[in-house]
Amino acid sequence: MLEVRNLHATIAGKEILKGINLTINDGEIHAIMGPNGSGKSTLSAVLTGNPLYTVTEGSVLFNGKDLLAMKPEDRAREGLFLSFQYPVEIPGVSMVNFMKAAVNSKRKYEGLEPLKAGDFMKLMREKRELVGLDSKLAHRSVNEGFSGGEKKRNEIFQMAMLEPKLSILDETDSGLDVDAMRIVAEGVNKLFTPEKSIIVITHYERLLDMIKPQVVHVLYNGRIVRTEGPSLAKEIEKRGYDWIKEEADKEFGK
Repeated sequence: MLEVRNLHATIAGKEILKGINLTINDGEIHAIMGPNGSGKSTLSAVLTGNPLYTVTEGSVLFNGKDLLAMKPEDRAREGLFLSFQYPVEIPGVSMVNFMKAAVNSKRKYEGLEPLKAGDFMKLMREKRELVGLDSKLAHRSVNEGFSGGEKKRNEIFQMAMLEPKLSILDETDSGLDVDAMRIVAEGVNKLFTPEKSIIVITHYERLLDMIKPQVVHVLYNGRIVRTEGPSLAKEIEKRGYDWIKEEADKEFGK
């Protein structure tokens, strides 16, 4: 599904990604962990087309297509989804209108007719119930006045509506208590299928007890320096990142 090769990227002239290599197949959940400033959120921003970042080297294929050549909106229409670490409020734009525009834009891209009003509201109700989003929130402006947990749950609701092929969850657990994290994780697990894949970016092993990855990567100083199975997350929880940093500094230099 996703093939990242020797990806380098900068922001304001500073190199953040220094040669990322990553392969994700259909039906896989990958976790990306690492200390602050290692490049985790930069990677998600580059993959989704944030214009603040400049790719200076490397390639990214998404289902065989050149992802880096696509506009951000076309990446989304192709099936790439990002759940933001800090979802923004959009006053004056109702969730109903926001999601209707997004869903029908994707359908148009796929050569399908827009959903009729009744069909759209039925779909919205089904997906809202799937992730446990309060009906009152679904009819308010996007994220306006939502708590942190409600914003994150709303992100998963949007994911449910758009049915992306690859979802990137950028520190979805940030600021959530245990109960809110469990609800978000349950929503993600319900949406996961063998045809879809997920990248979970997190600092903490506890989320990975709920959304179980097959592969865990550690990103440090702009590179993926370690890739193992789920046990790696538990080892990091016990030992921290210092031992990995020391190994990476010896291999790549500081």
